[in-house]
Amino acid sequence: MKLAKGTQDIAPQDKIRKNKVVDTLREVFELYGFAPLETPIIERYETLTAKSAAGDSSDAFNEVFKLSDQGKRKLGLRFDLTVPLARYVAMNPNLKMPFKRYAVGRVFRDGPIKLGRTREFWQMDVDTVGTKNMLADTECLALADAAFTKLGFDVVIKVNNRKLLNGILEQAGIVKNRSNAIISIDKLAKIGREGVSKELKERGFGTKQISALFSILDGNTTLPKLKKIITTDLGKEGIEELAQVFSYLKSMNVQTAKFDVSLARGLGYYTGTVFEVFLKKGKITSSIAAGGRYDDMVGSFMGGGRIVPAVGISFGIVPIMETVKEMQEGEMKTSTKVLVIPLGTVNESLALVQQLRSMSVASELGMGKKGVSKNLQYANALGIPFVVILGEDELAKNKVLLRDMKTGDEKLISAAQLVKNIQ
Repeated sequence: MKLAKGTQDIAPQDKIRKNKVVDTLREVFELYGFAPLETPIIERYETLTAKSAAGDSSDAFNEVFKLSDQGKRKLGLRFDLTVPLARYVAMNPNLKMPFKRYAVGRVFRDGPIKLGRTREFWQMDVDTVGTKNMLADTECLALADAAFTKLGFDVVIKVNNRKLLNGILEQAGIVKNRSNAIISIDKLAKIGREGVSKELKERGFGTKQISALFSILDGNTTLPKLKKIITTDLGKEGIEELAQVFSYLKSMNVQTAKFDVSLARGLGYYTGTVFEVFLKKGKITSSIAAGGRYDDMVGSFMGGGRIVPAVGISFGIVPIMETVKEMQEGEMKTSTKVLVIPLGTVNESLALVQQLRSMSVASELGMGKKGVSKNLQYANALGIPFVVILGEDELAKNKVLLRDMKTGDEKLISAAQLVKNIQ
């Protein structure tokens, strides 16, 4: 038997770790005032491939998993959680704005596979719809900083603006097919200047345009420097928006966000601020969270030329999980905190297990294994920290025998003292 390529089973120890990551992120999302929303995994194909969604020039367009129903309607598996959000808002025009939502779920991309990237993966998104205010963009960055601080990650958040990039392209004489140029620029950190130049030539851009582009697109370029050399109105607008964001971030004491003029984000729907989160060190070299402003997408689904501004960030659970696994020593193979071993006291032990559960202590009853020794081996194999032995002798004394599996210490205590000793 084999798994489908690009998919994976999540073993109990990994699922426990994943649940903790998801719970940590959800806690931060709700701390920032975002409410949960759930949308379908299957969407109409035309929704996923609309120009304002993936766009036919983006990598995501070619990575959509296609299927059809019995009515021969063309469908697809969602490749992110942003397009379904835009569709939801378009279908619910009476939503109170700004609409702040977070979402957790599987997404699918029929693309290349590497460490930290699979074809079926989980994302967690937060988005604010209905405001152009740069405070919403800043909040995404501050939220990311808070989330990764809580997870114990040392990260850098790279920040740029599509208006600035488009302004730079305009100044370099690149007027047509800017989205193609941006897709190539987005690969600068991966394939370098030479690789991007080669790709731009293959996409039909001239040597003079490429040279002019890289005269501005310097990895050491700062916003003050760009302010002096950018002449296009769109570029100046992008610089002003970035200046606002970094001013707000300073007030919020967020120090992980850094300006990076080469950051582009490959998806076609971004219109303003864009950002990606990277680990400063570790096996994962791709981004572990990313997002940006997409002011055109939601309105395009609604029709009538409407503009509904929006900004959001997506957290990649797979690379985050890989990082947590790398950081942590040992594994939890179960959430059980106490294994109760009955020695001729099944009914009394069942009552004790239920009592522990009622007090929010994850517990299970030893079953199918005879004797204390095999039950201790079971607890040790799964990393269960405590074992309670309840036999006739303990029952007669109205006590239980508590064993700490880490130290091997044992003591007779009353059932009432049990929870306190475990804690």
